[in-house]
Formats: sequence, C-alpha cells, structure tokens
Amino acid sequence: MTYEFKEIISQVLENQQHGKKSVLASVVALDGSSYRKPGVRMLITEGGKITGAVSGGCVEKDVLFEAQSVLKTGIAKMMTYDGRYRLGCEGTLYILLEPMAISLEFEQLFFQQIAQRKSFKIDSFFKKEVGELEVLESVIDFGEKQFSMTSRALSSHSGLEKFSQQLSPVSKLIIIGAEHDSVKLGILASQLGWEVSIVSSPKDPKTTENFPGSKEVLALEPEQAKEIAIDNQTAVVLMTHNYARDLHFLLSIKDKHPFYIGILGSTKRREKMYNELIEMQTDIEFNFFDKLYGPAGIDIGAITPEEIAVAILAEILAVKRGKSIPSLREKMGAIH
Repeated sequence: MTYEFKEIISQVLENQQHGKKSVLASVVALDGSSYRKPGVRMLITEGGKITGAVSGGCVEKDVLFEAQSVLKTGIAKMMTYDGRYRLGCEGTLYILLEPMAISLEFEQLFFQQIAQRKSFKIDSFFKKEVGELEVLESVIDFGEKQFSMTSRALSSHSGLEKFSQQLSPVSKLIIIGAEHDSVKLGILASQLGWEVSIVSSPKDPKTTENFPGSKEVLALEPEQAKEIAIDNQTAVVLMTHNYARDLHFLLSIKDKHPFYIGILGSTKRREKMYNELIEMQTDIEFNFFDKLYGPAGIDIGAITPEEIAVAILAEILAVKRGKSIPSLREKMGAIH
C-alpha cells in the first residue's frame, strides 16, 4: 500500500509541474465482498491517465467518468459501484473522489517519512451518500503535522464517517549475494514495489546498473553487515553461494529483527549451518531460528533462477501476511 501511495504522490507532483489537475479515488467502505478492500487508491490525471487501481479492472472506467466533474469543479464527491449486477464483481464499493494537490511542505515531510522508514496514517472522511460535498476529504497524519489531500485548510468533519488506514514503511528486501539469481530475485521484488538492497563482495564490486530495480548495492564483508539498516518490515535472503560467507553473514545479523531470513541451498547445508551457528554462539536465542527459512522458498518444484525467485518471494509474502504455505524448510529429503 505504501509503495502504491508513493507512486501516486510522485504522479501528482509531475502533474503539478505540467499544470495538470489530479483527482484521488479512494475506496473507503465496502458492503459485501470485492477483489480489493477499503484503502486502495488510484489517481486520475487531467487527460485520462490512471495511476494505481481500485479493483481488478471492472470499476476503473466508471471512476474515470465520475472524476471528470471533480476535475471541472474542484469539489469532492462520493460515488458507489454496485458489483452485484456486473459480471465478475461482487459487493458495493463506496469511493471518495477528491481533488488532490501537494504543497512543498507536504512533499518534503512525506519523502522524509519514507526515507526514515516511518509509518503514517490516512483518515478519509465521507458519507455513504452519492453526490458532491466540499468537506469530504482525506487527511494525512504524520504525527506532528496533518495535511489535507486538497492542500487547503483542514475542514470540520462533524457528521461524517471516517475510514482510517495506517501505512507502514515500504517493504524492504536485502539480498546478500550478487550472482545471476540475485538479479532475478531483485527484479521481481522491485516489480512488487519492494525496496531492494544488494550486498556484494568488496572483491567483486557491482553497481545498481548490474541490478535493475535495486535501490543500492553495498560492497560489504560479513562482519560489516551489522551496519545494514534492518527493521521488522525487512526480509533478508542469503544467496552468496559460499557456505562460509553465508554463515558469517548470518552471525552478523543475528541481533537484527527482520521478519524473514531465507537461506539458499539444501536441507543438509541448512542443518550444518544451524549446528555451527549454535556452536559459535551458544547464547543465541532459539526464537531466532523461527524466522529462518532454509531451503528458502515454497515447494513448487522451482528449477530456473526466475522460478526460484517466484518461490522465495511467495514464501516471503506468506510469512509477512501470516499465511500457511508449503515451505521447503518443512520438506523431508531432497528439494529437487
């Protein structure tokens, strides 16, 4: 969600530079079921460009049509989309359409929050009634400062319903290893909106040109891994293809708090690594092993680097969202 909203903010800034108006469409309530839930957003640019999505494709044309009046009048409105009478869509969506503009102060604070990996909140004030109403709006709350999406003074929200959404830092993937399979994993993760960092060997330095979609490439030895910024929205995958380096990188990050650590290789290799880890660090907490996934990935019979990337990212997403999946770490015997 945070990545999608960041893309919307960037598009609004581009629109403002070219003198184009923007309308933000936010799903703020739902009756029944739908492909996507409240909290999804899309931006309509004057001229018809769409950034983001509020459904699997059945709603966007109606939203684009309804947004034209907001582009013209600058007044927010509510619309509904009743999917019960449309093929492939179920439930009724309540969608807030509001003009969107960004001040310089908001721009600076927003990207500061993103860079510092801080959470923020969006409150959308609405009515479940179709029509225009100027006080309808979304407010971004950075804690010490709040901003209306319309870039105007905050309105009174008396008598309105509120939908609140907490947006966490952008999901981050640290890939320790800089071989061909790391490239594939990094590309796929970036396409999912993840912030990707690559850790390469100082003896074989690489750049972001070698890793499309990556934010940075860090040339580090294992003992320097303690310097890497890792929080609870971060996943780490060890894939140096060097047993000793993987082990020592694992030792260096044992006191960090990623939600997932994947280790490439066989079950036998994993067991050897775990045993050596315990021998080298007798005080290691055993709940550390709960976040270790080796062999990394779900059991889909992945063979190629691209397939392995899919298997690993599927497992990471499942762990992040608390879903049960057939992890390779649970498989007995060979993984191929």
